[in-house]
Amino acid sequence: MSDHDLAPVRRALISVSDKSGLIERGRQLADAGVEILSTGGTLRALKDGGIPAKDVSEVTEFPEMMDGRLKTLHPRVHGGLLGRRDNTEDRAAMSEHGIPFIDLLYVNLYPFEETVAKGAAYEDCVENIDIGGPAMIRAAAKNHAWVNVCVDGADVDRVLADMAKHDGHTGLELRKALAGKAYGRTAAYDAAISNWFSDTLEDPAPDYRAFGGALTQALRYGENPHQNAAFYTSSENRAGIATGRQVQGKALSYNNLADADAAFELAAEFDPRDKAAVVIVKHANPCGVALHDDLAAAYEKAFAADPISAFGGIVAMNRKLDADTAGELVKIFTEVVIAPDADEDALSVLSAKSNLRVLLTGGMPDPKQAGWLTKTVAGGLLVQERDIGMISPDDLKVVTRRAPTDAELADLLFGWKVVKHVKSNAIVYARNGSTAGIGMGQTSRLEAARLAVRKAEATAKENGWDEPRTKGSVCASDAFFPFADGLHAAVEAGATAVIQPGGSIRDEEVIAAADEAGVAMVFTGMRHFRH
Repeated sequence: MSDHDLAPVRRALISVSDKSGLIERGRQLADAGVEILSTGGTLRALKDGGIPAKDVSEVTEFPEMMDGRLKTLHPRVHGGLLGRRDNTEDRAAMSEHGIPFIDLLYVNLYPFEETVAKGAAYEDCVENIDIGGPAMIRAAAKNHAWVNVCVDGADVDRVLADMAKHDGHTGLELRKALAGKAYGRTAAYDAAISNWFSDTLEDPAPDYRAFGGALTQALRYGENPHQNAAFYTSSENRAGIATGRQVQGKALSYNNLADADAAFELAAEFDPRDKAAVVIVKHANPCGVALHDDLAAAYEKAFAADPISAFGGIVAMNRKLDADTAGELVKIFTEVVIAPDADEDALSVLSAKSNLRVLLTGGMPDPKQAGWLTKTVAGGLLVQERDIGMISPDDLKVVTRRAPTDAELADLLFGWKVVKHVKSNAIVYARNGSTAGIGMGQTSRLEAARLAVRKAEATAKENGWDEPRTKGSVCASDAFFPFADGLHAAVEAGATAVIQPGGSIRDEEVIAAADEAGVAMVFTGMRHFRH
């Protein structure tokens, strides 16, 4: 680093909403001979902590007003941040108008995201839109050739460490890094505000759609070792991998996180007050899903549904993990376990598998909670609402001569929830609250039905059963049967009832085939394509 890259830090402006660590960092800056300017509550906190600080209004000669809305939007603040130290005209203007250089800005913004997440009233959300903070951050970041911009306490720590190395100066590379982070922070902040307005206005397609997030962790690599990857959290308040606390195991990978999200979202479809649900996912698709009053029994059923695929899978559950279930989990190799919580005995059992990644989320996501999903395409983004479509028994239309029995109806609704989370074209066979065969990601619905049967046959052989569990099962299809051949395949597999959206021009042909086979069939009027 050349001396030309070094810039002194003699004056700082600090105005923070989150004051954690403020006193200690303020003291270190003061001890380093840095003059501190501050505002409002930050100023009071610094003075109460015995740290010398000057009210920014002494510099601006303009009082705070409008309940603090107006305090730093002043030429003597922005001039101090924007003034170029090596520009003669800038220095002359600053001298003429009494503008002091500001070498360090430490601002963390009004807690807009947190306010929205709490469900605050519209007016409270508006009042937590920071104006002066982002304006100062952008100004300081633009002038990173001379100014250090800090948007959180960790940034200040980096500045202090660099100052200690360089006799009260910081290097240009650090200032560039801080500037880049600063613009990312204001972009994410503005994205949260913009999206909140869109949601408030119920506008599904605003002229501009912004996205932003905060880095949670850099990942070893992406889907493949030659791809870089990282995990960012958005401002959405949703329990899951973003709220997950890893209590043991190796570092999480891109695929681990994607699969854990898929598994946990499916587990959330089932109310833990009704039944324990266990979902086993492999490559973003469920391979075993089961319900039971007892969590350990639900896991045993889910595992038995496809023990071959379960090896090296992701296991999600909708209830607190207990020791009995943990004891079953450690019997085979599992990549990740994700649950809302776990008791100490369960964690003790799991600790025997030191590489097993365990995520505790603190809660379950609400399957009815609206939100937005994004997918990148060449040159743009596809944005759609989260699929929160649900079906109750009253929504079903019986289209065959025979109506489903109560037992069949329970399995039909179970299968419908599962098929929603299976890649299209998708067919799910279900029996007694457990998947019996899953066919996913096929180019024809007939082939999806056949694949599910082949997997069920392999599972029966693996478990030593006399016949596959598709015998006496129900069949769920994520979209309508375009021809009767898919229905025939389900009947041949042993299905006694079918749930599907309906809506094909050949519905009557499919219904006739079901009636001929004595199979009950219901239409949902809703499909669940998933790419």
